[in-house]
Amino acid sequence: MHRSSATALTLAVLAVLATGCSDDGSDTDAVPGTPTSAAGAPTGEATPDPVTSTATATTTPTAGTAANTAQVCRAVDQLIIDGSRQIAADSADATREELTPEQLNGKLKGRLSRLADDVREQARKAKDARIKKLVNETATKIENGAAAKSPASWMGSEFVEIPPRLTRDCHV
Repeated sequence: MHRSSATALTLAVLAVLATGCSDDGSDTDAVPGTPTSAAGAPTGEATPDPVTSTATATTTPTAGTAANTAQVCRAVDQLIIDGSRQIAADSADATREELTPEQLNGKLKGRLSRLADDVREQARKAKDARIKKLVNETATKIENGAAAKSPASWMGSEFVEIPPRLTRDCHV
């Protein structure tokens, strides 16, 4: 295989691993209902009165849905991280074995197809419609990578965008 292709792929996968895909933790230190600045610090503004603020009561997810969302998001994060590690290992193997770009693309297509299936399985488990849609969209993006003419190029341009989106959007 061309070393430059394997190196580019490895760098793309390492970027995904470095970015990670976990809940940003922004809600772990904040008191619910307390406004925060962009940096996450309390703004000093008054907390809305729960008796007079009925809009928040109707949009708050149930404890079961919130727990399910956290579980699904963690599972998808782990699938992406594990898949990235496996792809990096495949890339290293391809360099050692001197695979052609076509052979590497074949390996990537299979790996990405399995990853898309696993992510879609998590979407089926999601109780929150917003999370179900997000995870299904993620699976579709990964399927598109598997179907790409050059999955290695897709990894460097599209796959690296998945973890930041999950970090930003996959939470209660």
